[in-house]
Formats: sequence, structure tokens, C-alpha cells
Amino acid sequence: MTGIRLTEAAARRIQNQLAHRGKGIGLRLGIKRAGCSGYAYLIDYADQVESDDMIFEDRGVKVVIRRDQLDYLDGLEVDFRREGLNEAFQFNNPKAKGTCGCGESFTV
Repeated sequence: MTGIRLTEAAARRIQNQLAHRGKGIGLRLGIKRAGCSGYAYLIDYADQVESDDMIFEDRGVKVVIRRDQLDYLDGLEVDFRREGLNEAFQFNNPKAKGTCGCGESFTV
């Protein structure tokens, strides 16, 4: 098991969002069936940890994922990029075998 990694930019963005929000223990990552390739990433605040969750910590930020999704997310690197007026989290997943043309979904 490798875990989940955050770039410096992603960790800083998550810390700023949690501070602005005023609560939360970290970031919750997940996947859902969607898009033309099969799966899409879900990103939300983690306010609590459930019994089937796993917690990873990188650069001082906790990342919470459901244990049953680890096979899809183990080794994932989360980045945050700003390009002009656009800003977004980006995912580098070594388990992804392909992505759709719009970049919104992936296949394993």
C-alpha cells in the first residue's frame, strides 16, 4: 500500500479551505461510476471518520477514503493548479489506464 500523496499546492489549498470553512478534519476523496470512461473522482470535506474509512496524512493534511475504494486510489497524487481564471484539483493516478477526452472520468 502506497497511500495518497499531495503536492505542496494541493496541501496549501486544502488547509486554506478548511481554515476558511472553520471546521473539518481533512479532505475526503472517493470515486463514483460516471462519465464515458467509467469512474469520476469525488472530493469533499471530511468532518468525521467512519469505521470503513482509511486515513492518510501528507504535508500536514489528512485525506480520508473508504477502504473499499483503496484499490482505485492507492498511489494517487493530488495537485492543485491555477491557469488563468481556472483553478482545479488534478489527479495523477498510476492505476488509471485511460481517461476520457474531457478529462472528467477514468478507467482502471
